[in-house]
Amino acid sequence: MAQVSGQELLRRVKEQVTEVDPAEVAKLVGGDVTIIDVRETEELTAGKVPGALHIPRSFLETRVEGVAPDRGRRVVLYCASGARSAFGARTLMQELGYADVVSMSGGFTLWKDRGYEVEVERTLTPEQRERYGRHLLLPEVGLAGQQALLDAKVLLLGAGGLGSPTALYLAAAGVGTLGIVDGDVVDLSNLQRQVIHDTARIGMPKTESAEQTIKALNPDVTVVGYPTRLDASNIMEIIEGYDVIVDGVDNFPTRYLLNDATVRLGIPVVSAAILGFEGQLSVFKPHDGPCYRCLFRQPPPAEMAPSCGANGVLGVLPGTMGLLQATEVIKLITGIGDPLIGRLLIYDALGTEFTELKIRRDPECPICSRDPGEIGDDELGVFPDYEAFCAASG
Repeated sequence: MAQVSGQELLRRVKEQVTEVDPAEVAKLVGGDVTIIDVRETEELTAGKVPGALHIPRSFLETRVEGVAPDRGRRVVLYCASGARSAFGARTLMQELGYADVVSMSGGFTLWKDRGYEVEVERTLTPEQRERYGRHLLLPEVGLAGQQALLDAKVLLLGAGGLGSPTALYLAAAGVGTLGIVDGDVVDLSNLQRQVIHDTARIGMPKTESAEQTIKALNPDVTVVGYPTRLDASNIMEIIEGYDVIVDGVDNFPTRYLLNDATVRLGIPVVSAAILGFEGQLSVFKPHDGPCYRCLFRQPPPAEMAPSCGANGVLGVLPGTMGLLQATEVIKLITGIGDPLIGRLLIYDALGTEFTELKIRRDPECPICSRDPGEIGDDELGVFPDYEAFCAASG
């Protein structure tokens, strides 16, 4: 059997695919076409075609459906010189059934030499590429998603049972700034479930203990500690500027206050609650779905909602719910998947059962049915006395 040279093989492949000039591709940018850069990640430092998606050639066959599910839509591939993209185009058409795939002749080198617009993306350091490598392998996350995580600011209300696993996994995922609000100190009774702390830190402020663990796990993360109790006098100042808030508080007055402030500022909240063997989870994204008051117009009587301190909680339960909270936060930041907006997830640990309930916006909700500027005092940010409100309802 005669051996075929690499150049001869490339020539034959190019006879089987359509090559288009960079001038034609320039006209397609921003139109009804999927442009895919098949170079390696390190090659992106020179820039890319504006709007192009990135899939390294070695992963093209396994990832292309994630970014180009419509096999009838035109797909433009390019590499550095037009060789890898030609092989990729042939594979997509002949083996994966794509109807209209072309390769850009001359690749990115010719595109840049012609003086066409180049989009230069931020790059990760070699250490970051290694640390977040498993995220970069996911086409739904990739470089853009990881950079979004690194740019994100997430505020955790509580460094306790729910806040501990959420903080750990958000830090591991590379969320750039984690704010933590908690006015308590580490107690021995916390360690059954609050895994961000340890025995040596008993008596230490929880914000300080959590920061030590997070920085040891991922030095990329900036931790902003608020060793205080969240109330009407400080909530606006603390939460403003954060992209997502993780609600791990354990009382209704603070949750009602948080709801007012976040609807006013338009900040989504990933909220969870735990008791005994059951957990609940939902995402309250202002004006995209119901708010917390749509779900709980009035707080339940105290006997219907005892605290974990009074009723007990399975130690691993906040771990389960906290990881679900972290997942929802990452989905909101990266824009992937279907967040739990308008849905309430209930988890029964003893039965290992998940139940999902639909929740809808209340057109007469006392909070989200109003103009955001009307929530609280427009200048002073004064909110209702929810301590008295919940006591009266109980």
